[in-house]
Amino acid sequence: MFRNFSSQLAAATTGKEEAKKVMNPNLRSDIYTVVDQARVWISGSRGQPGDGVSYGAILSTIQKHFPSVKLGLESVGHVESEVAAIVGGITNMIMEYSMWESMSGGMAMRTWVDGLVAAYGKATLGPKKDAIAKGITRGINQNTDVTLMTKEFTARIQIISALKSGESCRFVLLEYIPDPNYIPASS
Repeated sequence: MFRNFSSQLAAATTGKEEAKKVMNPNLRSDIYTVVDQARVWISGSRGQPGDGVSYGAILSTIQKHFPSVKLGLESVGHVESEVAAIVGGITNMIMEYSMWESMSGGMAMRTWVDGLVAAYGKATLGPKKDAIAKGITRGINQNTDVTLMTKEFTARIQIISALKSGESCRFVLLEYIPDPNYIPASS
């Protein structure tokens, strides 16, 4: 886990990997497309991790932006490896997008995280759900390219999380606190 992280940081500081100069105009729409497809795929509603074929459309969209994301023959049909490749690829797409539009990238990341949590919650219990959890962790820790992360993006994610948490709290408070003008009927 840390070996991959440290090699990516070393590559970033030495300048071995050159950043792209222009954002792909389809990146934003592709992100939301694969987020929706992955959410349905991980939950098992349309295809399922481990069947070896249902991730094909998601992977091909990721490969338009990151051609190096591949799934070897030994990984096909292996739940953890399939989920790790998809999760890492989508996370990389969002971080790539955040390099140009950090606030929109932060909102896309929040959408991705919420979708991932919801999809994992809908997955059936058992060894497959455990493998999905391991795949999500591996996709984030090992398959995500940390050199794509910017300081602005990190701040935007925190702002969006705080705003969303505040919105949730406001909804809960308004739902459960009675109207101050309400007068109970006398018995």
